[in-house]
Amino acid sequence: MRGGVLLFLSFSALLLVQMLVAQEKTESGPPVAKRDDVTETIHGVTVDDPYRWLEDQNSPETRAWINAENKYTQSMIGDLPTRPFIEKRLGELLKVDNYKETFERHGRIFYAERKADQDQFVLMMKKSATAPPEVLVDPQPMSPDHSTSVNFSDVSEDGTLMAYGIRKGGADETEVRFMDLNTRKELPDHLPAARYFGFQIVPDKSGFYYDIMTPDGPRVRWHKMGTDISRDQEIFGKGYGADKIIFTQLSDDGRWLLSTVLYGSAADKTEVYYLDRNAGGEMKPLIHDIDARFYVAVGGDHVYAHTNWRAPNGRVLDIDLKHPYRGNWFQIIAEQSDAVIERMHLVGGKIAIVYLKNVASHINFFTPNGQPAGEVSFPALGTVGEFSGEWTSKQAFFDFSSFHIPKTIYRYNVDTKAKTVFAKVNAPVNPGDFDLKQVWYQSKDGTKVPMFILSKKGMKLDGANPAYMTAYGGFTVSETPAFSPTAVLWVENGGVFALPNLRGGGEFGEEWHKAGMLEKKQNVFDDFFAAAEYLIDNNYTNRDKLAIFGRSNGGLLMGAAMTQRPDLYRAIVCGYPLLDMIRYQRFLIARFWVPEYGSSDNAEQFQYLMKYSPYQNVHKGTKYPAVLFITGDADTRVAPLHARKMTAEMQWAQGADKPILLHYDTEAGHSEGRSTKKMIEDMTDEISFLWWQLGVKPAEAASQAPNSKLRKPKTRQN
Repeated sequence: MRGGVLLFLSFSALLLVQMLVAQEKTESGPPVAKRDDVTETIHGVTVDDPYRWLEDQNSPETRAWINAENKYTQSMIGDLPTRPFIEKRLGELLKVDNYKETFERHGRIFYAERKADQDQFVLMMKKSATAPPEVLVDPQPMSPDHSTSVNFSDVSEDGTLMAYGIRKGGADETEVRFMDLNTRKELPDHLPAARYFGFQIVPDKSGFYYDIMTPDGPRVRWHKMGTDISRDQEIFGKGYGADKIIFTQLSDDGRWLLSTVLYGSAADKTEVYYLDRNAGGEMKPLIHDIDARFYVAVGGDHVYAHTNWRAPNGRVLDIDLKHPYRGNWFQIIAEQSDAVIERMHLVGGKIAIVYLKNVASHINFFTPNGQPAGEVSFPALGTVGEFSGEWTSKQAFFDFSSFHIPKTIYRYNVDTKAKTVFAKVNAPVNPGDFDLKQVWYQSKDGTKVPMFILSKKGMKLDGANPAYMTAYGGFTVSETPAFSPTAVLWVENGGVFALPNLRGGGEFGEEWHKAGMLEKKQNVFDDFFAAAEYLIDNNYTNRDKLAIFGRSNGGLLMGAAMTQRPDLYRAIVCGYPLLDMIRYQRFLIARFWVPEYGSSDNAEQFQYLMKYSPYQNVHKGTKYPAVLFITGDADTRVAPLHARKMTAEMQWAQGADKPILLHYDTEAGHSEGRSTKKMIEDMTDEISFLWWQLGVKPAEAASQAPNSKLRKPKTRQN
């Protein structure tokens, strides 16, 4: 008994010491960044840009400022008393055996596996369903800090030749290597780090096609095995600029080569070209003059096209490659009014459709003439994640999860309809402890918008629950319920987790997407604000207990949230964001996104971009919520200059006593590939910051030290 009392007193004393030390550190305030008198006139409007000097990522001045910001941020959140609890629970949820990238080639099963004690996924193979697993490539030894990751690029049809990508630090660029899977020897063929969109090894393994982004734009090239890459032949892409994306696919028998041209990310238009490799010659246009999206796959001598052409919710067309003229196209799967085709896959001579119905996943199979051929449903609201299959194989692999239900990977036979578990993520969470519901609320213009709300069973709606809301709203991305350690941790400790499905996404088809893009982007922000108001008005939480999170396009959403409605939330985490919408299109690959956002180079589009661009809409003296910006040097997708400039501007303008912080990673980037250790560190930073601001006491700490208080947030006024 005495030992328990001593443990309790020690915990309380430690918490008090941490609290006092932390409070002392808040007095110094953030670094002061110089403000330059930089302006430019755009379409007759004067635009201020006082922190343009921070666009130069490598200047000594910028590096010194980054170091000072990181030091300040660390002083504020590095020793918060909730950190050990958060880190421990995240470790329990994330340090478990995990699996992804599961597919089959000629009876061999390939997948990526990350054991509980590993930081990165290892490429694995089983020579049959009952054979023991074999390690193909383990990236752990490739970097001391385990920041290098690997992924499958392609495997030949006979399962004996593998192309795999190596990504360093989360950058989008990958290096590609090749391995003979029978001998396990690396081949001399090698592609240097670049932005690749796809690889297609031909069945006889004599070479492969690959899509690469060059300074002149995307190109499709042919590489003959055993030759120098400088001799690679350009097959397709000439004339397409760097604002386009091209990805190529090959039929299982190697006869048909298809290249799809995207007019930017989630563009309104795609083109498709094809080549009969048996006949030779050049690529021919298949679909090139229709303002709609087409996602195509080859089955035998037919192309099956999932399109929104004359069908905002999606339909599937059959195009005979031997008679490809438009008059011969015919519809095999019609548009549904109450469900959206999210994805289409070909497997075992059948067409698999992943539908979203009220933002929950369902799978339906069809014959090539459109007749129903099976259905897979799930017992909870959730998400079908990865799906793989081949036209010539009866086996499909797909996974399912929900916020509070860890991922299970299923193997499915399309003929027998037998569904078996291939692998399961056994994270320590009891789904029965949670309550997941979907509500509908009204946005500013009257549009009904759905939102998922996860809470503990029996939670009281007293308006005092800490709430975490995240969203995206763009590029036809559908935000569905998938397993989230953050959601589990938040709800286990008395909180509410919310995910509204904003316009701009693909949850309800192309009309829903168009209602949140270009000049209608403000609808996305209004949908988000209305979601926050719903949670408050319905006593899920209150303004001082509401935290919001978003990254990338969701980071832009966070920027709009802090500048347009700073009164609605207590704290914001804004990750890898777009924030200067007047100059965004000038940097990295942002030209891909002009069809979604528009560009300030266009006088009409400049007007609406200027109205909502977060960086241009910060006002001195406004009482902003606490903000943690997150970015990193290795982000080669969204330029980290956005977070740098916005941090400086917000620190200068802040009129409240709430901190504006920058967590700037000098190694990590935007993409996948972070080690488990790094993920836990970053998530601990984010949740610790939010719990500090919202005054959340973890269940364990609250029971052991009921009279302790988390440190009071305070910063120097600017």
